[in-house]
Amino acid sequence: MGKKFKTMDGNQAAAYVSYAFTDVAAIYPITPSSPMAEDVDVMAAKGVKNIFGQKVRLVELQSEGGAAGTVHGSLQAGALTTTYTASQGFLLMIPNLYKIAGEMLPGVFHVSARALATSTLSIFGDHQDVMAARQTGCAMFAESSVQEVMDLSAVAHLAAIKGRIPFINFFDGFRTSHEIQKIELIDYADLEKLLDADAVEKFRRNALNPDHPVMRGTATNPDVYFQIRETVNNNYEQLPDLVEEIMADVAKITGREHHIFDYSGVSDAERVIIAIGSGCQTANEAAAYLNAQGEKVGVVSVHLYRPFSVKHFLNAIPKTVKKIAVLDRTKESGAPGEPLYLDVKSAFYDSDVKPVIIGGRYGIGGKDTTPDQLLAVFEELKKDSPRNGFTIGINDDVSNKSLETTHLDVDLTPEGTTACKFWGLGSDGTVGANKSAIKIIGDNTNLYAQAYFAYDSKKSGGITMSHLRFGEKPITSPYLITKPDFVSCSQKSYVHHYNLIAGMKRGGTFLLNTDWNDEKLGKKLKPAMKKYIIANDIQVYTVNAVKIAGDLGLGGRFNMVMQAAFFKLAAIIPIDDAVGSKGQNIVDMNCAAVDAGIEALHKVDISTWDVEDTSMNQKSQQIDPPAFISDIQNVMNRQEGDNLAVSKFVGLADGTFPVGGTAYEKRGTAIKVPAWDKEKCIGCNQCSFVCPHAAIRPILTTNDELKNAPEGFESIPSKISRGAYNLTIAVSTYDCLGCGNCAQVCPKQALSMVKFDDKAKSRQKIFDFGLKVAQKANPTKKTTVIGSQFEKPLFEFSGACAGCGETPYAKLLTQLFGDRMMIANATGCSSIWGASAPAMPYTKNIFGHGPAWGNSLFEDNAEYGLGMFLGVKAVRETLASDVQKALELNISDELKDALKNWLDNRDVSENTRERADKLTEILAAQMNDDVLLNKIYNNRDFFVKRSQWIFGGDGWAYDIGYG
Repeated sequence: MGKKFKTMDGNQAAAYVSYAFTDVAAIYPITPSSPMAEDVDVMAAKGVKNIFGQKVRLVELQSEGGAAGTVHGSLQAGALTTTYTASQGFLLMIPNLYKIAGEMLPGVFHVSARALATSTLSIFGDHQDVMAARQTGCAMFAESSVQEVMDLSAVAHLAAIKGRIPFINFFDGFRTSHEIQKIELIDYADLEKLLDADAVEKFRRNALNPDHPVMRGTATNPDVYFQIRETVNNNYEQLPDLVEEIMADVAKITGREHHIFDYSGVSDAERVIIAIGSGCQTANEAAAYLNAQGEKVGVVSVHLYRPFSVKHFLNAIPKTVKKIAVLDRTKESGAPGEPLYLDVKSAFYDSDVKPVIIGGRYGIGGKDTTPDQLLAVFEELKKDSPRNGFTIGINDDVSNKSLETTHLDVDLTPEGTTACKFWGLGSDGTVGANKSAIKIIGDNTNLYAQAYFAYDSKKSGGITMSHLRFGEKPITSPYLITKPDFVSCSQKSYVHHYNLIAGMKRGGTFLLNTDWNDEKLGKKLKPAMKKYIIANDIQVYTVNAVKIAGDLGLGGRFNMVMQAAFFKLAAIIPIDDAVGSKGQNIVDMNCAAVDAGIEALHKVDISTWDVEDTSMNQKSQQIDPPAFISDIQNVMNRQEGDNLAVSKFVGLADGTFPVGGTAYEKRGTAIKVPAWDKEKCIGCNQCSFVCPHAAIRPILTTNDELKNAPEGFESIPSKISRGAYNLTIAVSTYDCLGCGNCAQVCPKQALSMVKFDDKAKSRQKIFDFGLKVAQKANPTKKTTVIGSQFEKPLFEFSGACAGCGETPYAKLLTQLFGDRMMIANATGCSSIWGASAPAMPYTKNIFGHGPAWGNSLFEDNAEYGLGMFLGVKAVRETLASDVQKALELNISDELKDALKNWLDNRDVSENTRERADKLTEILAAQMNDDVLLNKIYNNRDFFVKRSQWIFGGDGWAYDIGYG
């Protein structure tokens, strides 16, 4: 049977293999493992048969704990059972892992290994989750690449069945899990040949069955528990040899040899790096580079981590080794070292070889691990006393543990590889188009292909970066592109915010979607960018993809135009092959868009550029930003957060971020923004009411204030203020995402969507002036649609998708209750648009009051919110008791009345702020040195009755504080 190649990511590879060996899959979807379960579900829906001739039975549970319990029960019933998980969700399975391992059940847990939520949440990859399961008794098996996931996931299933030990099969989340590679498939018929049918039969016969009933999971006392625990030792001691045998069997099918410890490098290496996961591929690249220069280095890639076989490990280490660096992709605060490092140290205890062993951390929270970092580790090993407990990839200027990188210019990707980087906006189709492109090239040519997609957390309005590599040699570079041959940018506003062509190779090609002519483009680009283009002979092209898409009726989906231009310019495959029959090879690509994208390409004449001209450069919309904004938020938003030193974050060590950061972002990414026609406006405020981003607001001004209004500031008499105020509907054009909700809801068509051009940008000053004069007493009830919108939204400019249906509700709640809100938020959409670093959309009013927001985990926010409620209640009840005692003191009638008024109405929402302010003012003037009154005053921030809310991950809200 001939080799069959397919372009897929690690999740798809794991799903494909696991399906073959699975009777039942019990799941609870959690990022980034969800695609594995989804792919299994799709395969079952299509009627795909596993190697037993059956479709997989898939069931979705209410939680990760529920999924693990179902896996346990299904295995005890005699069904080979699998699940897919990651992060804290995986930790919720740990109690069941002990049971499943203790009962010697052959389940397999596929884990796209991920960081854990500590002081902050990270959805990206490291090994903190799987390392928390080291002592459960499950075997732990790791892969470094998408091809290895295909090859070695089979080993995990086969060994679990034959060895009677459950496997945690893991690979790096949001790296290997989502990295697209062209790999070779293993045919199900070949997998079936490797299955130990007798072991499967024994497993099924050993299941709980009323035809031959037994008791399992009983309670034992101290007299026998210890002995029973020791009965499994032989199974664990024999498992490494069994895994080696199965690896050898798989190698006979694939032609790719693997061992539980894979060594790569020269046979007489003196310096060796040991690691687990995708970082091993990067280390291999670095080692190959140094060995080519005559150095003696090597890399050990760990596959079977538990049980840890000292025998197999020492056999994999060159006897010539003098120094070893162990890299852990996890952090155990307070430990003498990370897990793999301690295991390696222990392994050498009885060895005749006694190398110097140091340990370090890398790639935590998905930090990109690049060859220069691994070269720094090899360089450190040259020292007489190399540093232990080091870090790479960051600048640790607090504990000074980081290694300095000096090989920044080294490019270790295979010769002939073309590297392409695409800057896009979430929902503009750039990522989808690139996924199509990588599969077109990978599945329809002899080229190897790799793709990785990096996102920020702004949902459909955020930045996306697609990293694509193509070449005639296998691509083993699991890190982002820093030296691209081709760069495409779908958003012209990005030229103001990011260094789009950083590191671009000489003679490379830059494509920009814009309506600027050559002269205007030359004035818009920053001088440094223009100098780099000219100095490195960068070929610059533009295409007005937005106009083409608009003319063709495609709206904002201009990705087809950009993709056609890419195929033309990058010339990785002939344009005719790429376009094919127009619509067959490129999924859903509009024929006219393809033709227009090719024909409308314009090569920019850069010879006339003035590299010093900054007359039209984008001016910052930020006004007096605080230090956090300028020193941290702006740097992170420029995609330069990797450059920030540890000392910048000391104040954030407990996860606390300041509110109101989104007001300083002013991203300016909309294609169209609303323009107000005052002649049609009836002042209903519905436009502001439905705006997902609080980017359009009604502004009330006095006649005196209008005298200082900026040019273009228009108004009409306000119908609800009896002539006291004028009304203006102001738009923050740089914060608007162009969804058009406001124009659609307007009953009189007083709003129209217009191009976000220089004229529209100039209207930002109208909004900014409106904020300065907005602090007025609300002329009507804030509990009405009209009145609510005259209240300052304490949730603004979030990272939600354009047109989001969730955020208008959150915004409205802050307008009604925001100055006294507490929010317990589940992890999910609402935690990302609500609190994604660095810029926080929840903000405060002029008095410094605003929503206090907290997040625990995905599945416990009801309990978390209840805890908040009970905690506040306890403090306020103590405070009420103190106030009751204070009424017996010899105090003024004025203070006594204020204390009694608060006590009698402390749980009444209406006017709670006013009562609190009055009591605070009187206490401050009259408490003197009285201990009790001072105590009450010190707890004044509990005077106001809280408005406490639970926000679901998908945006639903539930009041637990009775308003």
